[in-house]
Amino acid sequence: MSSSLTRILGTAITASVLAATPLTMAHAQDNQDEARLRKIEAEIRALQRTVFPGGDSKYFEPEIRPGTQVSTTNAPSTTAVTDILVRLDAIEGQLQRLTAKAEENGNAIADLQARVAVLEPQPEPQLEPSPQSQPAELPAATTPAPARPAVQPASTPTPPATATGPSAARLAAVQEITKPQTDDPGDDEYSYGFRLWNAGFYPEARQQLSLYLEQHPSHGMTSYGRNLLGRAYLDDGQPEEAARWFLRNYQTDKDGRRAGDSLLFLAEAMIAMKDTNRACIALAEFSETYPALAAGRLLDQYEASRQKVRCN
Repeated sequence: MSSSLTRILGTAITASVLAATPLTMAHAQDNQDEARLRKIEAEIRALQRTVFPGGDSKYFEPEIRPGTQVSTTNAPSTTAVTDILVRLDAIEGQLQRLTAKAEENGNAIADLQARVAVLEPQPEPQLEPSPQSQPAELPAATTPAPARPAVQPASTPTPPATATGPSAARLAAVQEITKPQTDDPGDDEYSYGFRLWNAGFYPEARQQLSLYLEQHPSHGMTSYGRNLLGRAYLDDGQPEEAARWFLRNYQTDKDGRRAGDSLLFLAEAMIAMKDTNRACIALAEFSETYPALAAGRLLDQYEASRQKVRCN
């Protein structure tokens, strides 16, 4: 009797242990899944803070810091499957938003790179384009004078001939400067004038820039063109003609991309003409109208011009 009872009790205990084992394993598996899910959610929030920088209340506060361990403890939930599904939906939504933001950033970067590629061939300090006709009159002592009657610029960019004409060596040197051939004819004309000016062929550059301004009066580089044409006169020792173009560029469009440069170069032309009064007027108007340029990109040029004259 005791032997039979012992076998029965042993069988019951074995069955209890076998029944409890799957529950224990299932519970351990749930804990592991929950820990993995919490780790994924923490990483997603960290990634979201990288893509969406800032302290806006709609973003998560930092939860992953150097030396910090991601908690693997399992907070009890009402229904494990329901809780996991809800959180997976939230993760999918976050991933969709991150993907969309990444695509937007990629497109914005590609657009900026394309714009930089277009601007790079044209050196920033001297890009210039512009006129339709002859520039305005020199500035009066207190107010700018009205524009002179227009003088038609040269119809072709051929080098100007002196009494004996340009030398064969000069003609050969000019011919070595290539003219760009792109889908923007106006930009090609301006860029060719810039290359001539940059190589020191000032008369040829003036003819080319005048042709550009005559043929493309509404092109986007006209402010650069007028300014560069003035510089082609100033660098060639003709400050009076240079001053007319600088004044014209400033008066035509004060918001033009090289209007501020032209006003400062106008002061330099007045200094070259030893007209201190008008040079001081131009310098004062430059600092008042374009304070950002006077304190930024053109600071050195502005300070150098101020050192050359005594202004009240």
